[in-house]
Order: sequence, then C-alpha cells, then structure tokens
Amino acid sequence: MHYNTSELCDFYADLIDVVDPIFCNYGGRSSFAGNVVTLKCFENLGLVNELVKIDGTGKVLVIDGGGSTRRALISVSIAQCAANNGWEGIICYGSVRDVDALEAVDIGIQALVAIPVGANDQCIGETDVAINFAGVTFLPDDYIYADNTGIILSLEKLDIE
Repeated sequence: MHYNTSELCDFYADLIDVVDPIFCNYGGRSSFAGNVVTLKCFENLGLVNELVKIDGTGKVLVIDGGGSTRRALISVSIAQCAANNGWEGIICYGSVRDVDALEAVDIGIQALVAIPVGANDQCIGETDVAINFAGVTFLPDDYIYADNTGIILSLEKLDIE
C-alpha cells in the first residue's frame, strides 16, 4: 500500500506528531507504515538480528541507535531477513551499510547516513521501551507512517481508506 504523509498531516493534524526531517530513504519501498516495535541499542546489532527473525507482519522496527554515524546497525542481510519475515520497514536513528544492495530489498528503510563499518554483534540493548529522538517519543504499539516526504507518528491507526 502507498502512504502519503503530506495528506495524512492535512487530514489528521491534531492526532499526529511529525518526526524531525533528518532521515534518508535507503530501502526498496518508498513508503511504509505499521505498528511500532522499539529497540534501543548503541553500536551493537545483536538484538536487531534477533528481532528481524520474528514475524513482523504489519510492524515497523524503530531503532534508537543513539544517532551513531560510526557503525552501521542495518546491513543488506538484516534488511533481507526482515523483509522475509514480513516487516514493513525499519527506521534507524543511526547508520546503514550496503546502500546499493538495500535498494533492491522489498522493505522500507530510513536512517541518518550510510557508513561501510558494521556494528558489533553483541546483544546489548532494550526492547519494547519508550525511545526519544528526532523531536518525538516513540512508544511500543504506536503507529508510524513514512514516505520520501517524512515520517509521522500516531497513537492510533489512521483511517487511510
């Protein structure tokens, strides 16, 4: 399904928060939406690897990577695993790698920047916690909508029909 964040902002201005425009689109989908699953980790992708292996149908993984631009939390193997398990998208307050290959994976990915250096694979971090970056607080089970124009967050699923 295609999502238009500009139209959603026009229709639901009082129900949404707009994420600061600091992200770039790296995935094969230009728009995506779903129920938020939160992860907080810093330069360690072990928990990212674990989460993308579970069923992500209708969900978006939102990663608070501390804004690190030193080590990538998302690689093509992680993105492909997430796509294979039904995840709608990944929003990473951190970095990605394998940029050219990410474009071919059928998943939405938004992150700060790309860097070729991968993160450690330790399972250090927290899941299903409130995280705060880009001017908003993300809670587990919020709804998130993203496209090339921006990212918006809602406490409730928006009627887009």
